[in-house]
Amino acid sequence: MEKRNRILIVDDTEMNRSLLADILSAEYDILEARDGIEAIALLGKYHTNISLVLLDIVMPRMDGFEVLTIMNKSGWIHSIPVITISAETSSSYIDHAYDLGATDYINRPFDEKTVQRRVCNTIMLYTKQKNLEGMVTEQILEKERYNFLMVEILSNIVEFRNGESGLHVLHIRVITELLLKKLVARTSRYNLTSSKIALIVNASALHDIGKISIPEDILNKPGRLTDEEFAIMKTHCAIGAQILQNAPNLQEEELIRVAHDICRWHHERYDGRGYPDGLKGEDIPIAAQVVSLADVYDALTSKRVYKPAYSHEESMRMILRGECGAFNPILLECLVDAGSHIEEEVRVNSPSGMSSMEIQSIATELIASNELRASNRTLALLDQERIKYRFFASMSQEVQFEYNIHSDLLEVSEWGARYLALPELIAHPKQSKQLQKVFPAADFQSFICLLRGTTPTDPIVSGSYCLSVQGEPRWFKVVARTLWDSEDRANYSTVIGKFIDIHEEQLELANLRQLAAQDSLTSLYNHRAAREAIEAKIAANEGKNFAMILFDVDYFKSANDQFGHIFGDEVLKYVAQRMRQNIRQGDIAARVGGDEFLIFAECQSDAMPQIQRVFHTLTGQYKDFQISISMGISLCPENGEAYERLFHCADQALYSAKKSGRNQYRLYDKSIQGFLSVLSPMDN
Repeated sequence: MEKRNRILIVDDTEMNRSLLADILSAEYDILEARDGIEAIALLGKYHTNISLVLLDIVMPRMDGFEVLTIMNKSGWIHSIPVITISAETSSSYIDHAYDLGATDYINRPFDEKTVQRRVCNTIMLYTKQKNLEGMVTEQILEKERYNFLMVEILSNIVEFRNGESGLHVLHIRVITELLLKKLVARTSRYNLTSSKIALIVNASALHDIGKISIPEDILNKPGRLTDEEFAIMKTHCAIGAQILQNAPNLQEEELIRVAHDICRWHHERYDGRGYPDGLKGEDIPIAAQVVSLADVYDALTSKRVYKPAYSHEESMRMILRGECGAFNPILLECLVDAGSHIEEEVRVNSPSGMSSMEIQSIATELIASNELRASNRTLALLDQERIKYRFFASMSQEVQFEYNIHSDLLEVSEWGARYLALPELIAHPKQSKQLQKVFPAADFQSFICLLRGTTPTDPIVSGSYCLSVQGEPRWFKVVARTLWDSEDRANYSTVIGKFIDIHEEQLELANLRQLAAQDSLTSLYNHRAAREAIEAKIAANEGKNFAMILFDVDYFKSANDQFGHIFGDEVLKYVAQRMRQNIRQGDIAARVGGDEFLIFAECQSDAMPQIQRVFHTLTGQYKDFQISISMGISLCPENGEAYERLFHCADQALYSAKKSGRNQYRLYDKSIQGFLSVLSPMDN
C-alpha cells in the first residue's frame, strides 16, 4: 500500500479541526492538536513524517506565532510547510506569520475547494524542494564515490609501477587535509574555504601522475640515482603538469587547474632550491606547498626500495632541521600541531576506502549542520541546471519525466508536455485519463511491470512503445532509472527517464559513424573517410579548382627516439591543430597514417599563394623540437579528377620533395616527366 501524506491540524476549536479533517481526510492522513503545546509534542515525535501543518494563530497556552518560533529554532520549518488559519485579516498580522516562515494563509470560514487546492499545491511545492535537496545529497555522495574510486585506482598504479605502498596516495590525502585545517586555524592569508580544502585534497591524489613516463629501472632503482638518472626522475613534475595541461576542460575545471599546480610545483622549496622552476616563497601555490610537505613526511615514514621507514619522531626532526629542504614556516608549525594526529591517521588508514555508511554519514552530518540544506540560492541554481538540461533536451527532441512514488506525482518536462499535449504535473498518473490518451493503459501497465523488476544494483530499464502524439501514432523508446531510498530497500522512491523518438536513434547512429570517420589521436578525418568526402566534393563541384596537399613531418622518428612516443603524439596533435586553424570550413583535413597528413582545399586558378601560406604555417618550433615538413601537391582537374590519380600525383611530388633535401614542397607537373620544382623556401 502506498504511503499517504500526513497533515497536522492545530486549532483550539474542535469544530474547526473536524471541518478541515472532513475536507482533507480522503486524500491525507490526519493528526490533530488542540493547542501549540500539543502541536510541538506531535512535531517532536512525527516531524519526519508530517507533510504539512495547518496552524491556527489565536490559541490558549501557546499561540501559532510561538509554534512558528519553535519550528524555526528546531529547523523543522525548513522541511515542513505551514499554512496559517485565522479569521484575522490584518496585513501586519499576516506579514508576521510570513516572517516566521509560514508558506500560505487561509481565512475562516473555510472554502472546501480553496483549502484542497492550497494544501495540494503546498505539498507538491515542498515535495519538489525535498527532491532537489535529495539531488544535492546524491551529487555529494556520487562525487565522494568517484573521488575514492580515483584514489583506489591511483594507489594501485603507484603500487604497480613505483614499488611503493599503495597507501601513499591515501596518506597524501589524509596529511594534506590535516595540514590545511591547521593552516586555516592559524591564518586567513590563503582564503581556504571548506570547498577549496576538499578540492586540494582530491587534487593531491594526482601529484605523481607524471611518474608513468619514468623508466622502471630508474623508478625502482634500489640504490642512489646517478645525476643523469635523477635528471630524468625530475621530469615527472613537468610531464604530469603537461598531461593535465592537455586536458580538454582545463580552463573550466578548477580541480584540473589545482592538480596541475600540484603536479608541477610539489618539489619546489620555500628557499627557491627546488625544481623544476626554482620558485621561491609565496610564488609557490599553497596547494603545492602543502602537498610537498605531506609527500616528504610520507616518504620518510614509509619503506622504499632505497631506504627503510623512519619513525615519526625521526622524520619530524629531519623535516624541522631542514634536511629535506626548506618549507613555509607556518606550515612547519601546522605540522608540529598536527603531528600526533597525522601519525595516528596514517597508521590506521587502509586501502579499502570509505564505506557507503561512512559516505552517507558525511551527507547526514552536513544536513544536520545546515550545510547541505537547499537554500533559496541552491534551489535556484539547481532549477537553472534543470532548465538548461531541458532546453538542450528540447533541441534534441527528448521527452523527460520524473515520478515520485510518495507524492504520486508525475512531472513532465516543459517541451515534452507541450509535444505530447499533457500538463507538466500529473497527480495520480495511474488514474489520469489524459495520460491514457497518450500512453495506452496496457502499455503503461507493461512499463510499470518493468519498473517493478528493477533493483538497487540493476535500476535501468528500457522498452519501445507506440504513443499517440496529437492523435497520430508514433513509436518511442523509453529509458528509465529507479532511485531507491536508503531507509527503504523494499521499493524505489523515484523514477526518472525520457522518451526518445525512434528517429533520434538514427541521429545516434550518425554520431557513431562520425566517430568511426575520425582519427583517434588527432580527431581529423581518417584516410578512408577523407577519400569518401573528397570524392563527394569533386562530384558535387564541377568546374571548380582543388589542391590535394600531402605532407609528412621531417625527422619525426628522431622526435620519438629523443623525447619518447608521448611527445611524438603531442607533435602530431599540434600539427593537426595548426591544420585546423589554417584551412577553411569546407576544406578537408585528414591524417593518412603515421606522421603523414592530407589537405584537400578549393583554390583559385593560381594555387601557389594558398599553398605557400599553408606550408609556412605548419613549420616552426614546438617545445624542443623544430618542425619542418616535406609537401607534395597535385591539382584538380589539371591532374585528373579521380581520387587515386590525385593521391598518386601528390605522393610522387612528396617523394620528390624528400629526395631533394626535405623542408620544401613540390608541385606535380606531368609535362616535365612527372616532377617540377616550382618554389622552395630556400630559393626565396
